[in-house]
Amino acid sequence: MSKIALVQFKADTDKYKNLKKILSYIRKAANKNANLCTFPEFMMFYTPASQSAKDVAKLAETIRGEFVSAIADYAKENSIQVIGTFYEKSKKKNRVYDTAFFIDKNGKLISSYRKIHLYDALGIKESDKLVAGSKIKPPIRTTIGKIGMMICYDLRFPEVSRTLAASGSEIIVVPSAWVQGKMKEEHWITLNKTRAIENGCYVIAPDQLGNIYCGRSIAVDPFGKIMLDMKKREGLGIIDVSTEKIHKVRRSLPLLQNRRTDIYSDFTL
Repeated sequence: MSKIALVQFKADTDKYKNLKKILSYIRKAANKNANLCTFPEFMMFYTPASQSAKDVAKLAETIRGEFVSAIADYAKENSIQVIGTFYEKSKKKNRVYDTAFFIDKNGKLISSYRKIHLYDALGIKESDKLVAGSKIKPPIRTTIGKIGMMICYDLRFPEVSRTLAASGSEIIVVPSAWVQGKMKEEHWITLNKTRAIENGCYVIAPDQLGNIYCGRSIAVDPFGKIMLDMKKREGLGIIDVSTEKIHKVRRSLPLLQNRRTDIYSDFTL
């Protein structure tokens, strides 16, 4: 049995204030014997609609920059794995990547993933400030199981989680900043449960709270049971995960094995 911490907090527009809070949560998670500490999307800083794409690009960093490096140092100091996000500089003028990263307990950057589905929907247009990634990253072998990473809006595209699960992912971590709105919390809960059920995996989805975001950080087990729903509470939540439970569910409900990939295709009309 391993422990995963989910952090739910309201990001400030000041990335240094957020970094101080992030490091504090890493220490708290380690003190609670968590093996992995997970953070929401846009944890680096909150970007109000009034903030220009140029201003966001100025505040963005490389993955070897001060922000991620400070988190890596703290992961090593506290001997804990960390999944977080940041705004990553890109070669495209006034556009940045929305990037998730995995750091091991020795402070080593193991993997990063650039969000491939930008949230251009329901009155929001992320592509005004962001540029999309182009690759789903393979699962990461960790001490608590094989972990795949997605980000927020990716939840609405089952191909991403299915690709990760079919490639061996046992735990899918989805840093998110789910925007409030009509039926949005219902969509959030349903999508996280569905991704867990259809792939027989844990789904761990830390979410932003406050500003325009709904909170409700959630963890779902491989059979679709909600293990944690943080509602509107800022702070840290801890869950236990077991690779044996994943194997048990996948044996009794072998959805990945029962797929008919020999027939699936898109019709050309």
